[in-house]
Amino acid sequence: MSVAETTDPTPKLENAVAGLSIDNSDSVPKDVVNEDDDEDNNSTDEGANDDSGAAKKKKKKNKNKKKKKTGAGASGQTEELSVPVSQLFPNKSYPVGEISDYADDNRYRTTSEEMRAKDRLNEKQLTDLRRAAEVHREVRQNAQRRIEPGMDLTTVANMIENGTRALVEANGFEAGIGFPTGLSINDCAAHFTPNAGDHVVVQQDDVLKVDIGVHVNGHIVDSAFTMSWNDRYKPLLDAVRDATNTGIREAGIDVRLGDVGAAIQEVMESYEIELDGKTIPIKPIRNLCGHNIASYSIHGGKSVSVVASGDNTRMEEGELFAIETFGSTGRGYAVEQGVCSHYAKNPGQHPSPRTTVAKKLLSTINKNFGTLPFCRRYIDRLGETQYYLGLKNLVDSGIVNAYPPLHDVKGSYTAQFEHTFILRPTVKEVLSRGDDY
Repeated sequence: MSVAETTDPTPKLENAVAGLSIDNSDSVPKDVVNEDDDEDNNSTDEGANDDSGAAKKKKKKNKNKKKKKTGAGASGQTEELSVPVSQLFPNKSYPVGEISDYADDNRYRTTSEEMRAKDRLNEKQLTDLRRAAEVHREVRQNAQRRIEPGMDLTTVANMIENGTRALVEANGFEAGIGFPTGLSINDCAAHFTPNAGDHVVVQQDDVLKVDIGVHVNGHIVDSAFTMSWNDRYKPLLDAVRDATNTGIREAGIDVRLGDVGAAIQEVMESYEIELDGKTIPIKPIRNLCGHNIASYSIHGGKSVSVVASGDNTRMEEGELFAIETFGSTGRGYAVEQGVCSHYAKNPGQHPSPRTTVAKKLLSTINKNFGTLPFCRRYIDRLGETQYYLGLKNLVDSGIVNAYPPLHDVKGSYTAQFEHTFILRPTVKEVLSRGDDY
């Protein structure tokens, strides 16, 4: 899920919540899967190209590192996603994410007894995050197998969200969906999920971004991927996946956010794509950013740009981040457009709503979502009706933020990849990493 921000003189956008494996048989896109050499890399060479960043350049395998298997619980999962991950891991030993040791001035952390003691203090949070990450992997890999051209996006959203609810054993603020499933097509980069009555059908030539969130006790795992069914979009997906992995590799304790953005931009802009006989440079969507994640809040206040920004804010020990990058064949800038579906309550104290219907709706939001993002389908699911004027009143009053879809220019194509990692005292752990991406 992205943060939208403005770095040039075009109109300012609100900070935003976005909403953000297999072979090519059965209409499943192969482009969502890393090559074998990608999967074997550890974090020091993950997603990295040579100095030219050329798309066709092979990455070197790290033959000394055993490939880490993730999603171990999937072997006991049903095709219908009916077995909660807590039953697949009854001792709560959920799979550990991709581990990277710190380097340079932080190299001591890996073996420091003091840092290991601090790490043990966070075991409950790590258990919650790993449980959420395992749910994410199983749900998204099921989605990658099943999503195909001809499917309605409402069907896709319900499949993903019902699977999430089942595997995480959704129970209010203890566990559930982290934010509405983002299903954004082509020039729409983020923040689209269907409202009731929408009938958007996936087409063979579409580029679909799928952004999924899962939370356990307010600890949110946010990860996204892109699907396509036409090989001509592979360079776009490769560029964005590589840029995201570069951002993850560069991230660490005391690292400046602006330096991460500069590294992402350099990799993204080293790619190009040929469409309809034209060679098009792939551009980062410069006003969509990654972000840190706070308890029950998808955006914790820090933004990780996808371009060089000069931001000297540093990443800190213990922080949870979602590194996400968006690439585009358009102008590389997103604007709000279309009917809104994503909303989130502003934290803190607010004046009482002016109307009875707004007061009733706010009570429903507080009871069911708190500061977690929600969409109109979720309100419908609770049995609420005739609430739209109340929702508009809450938005107009600043109690709730509205986040409309974000689009690049019409006719362009956009892609997104995203992972969540935590800067533990001893190591960096990419929680949402899987065998798919």
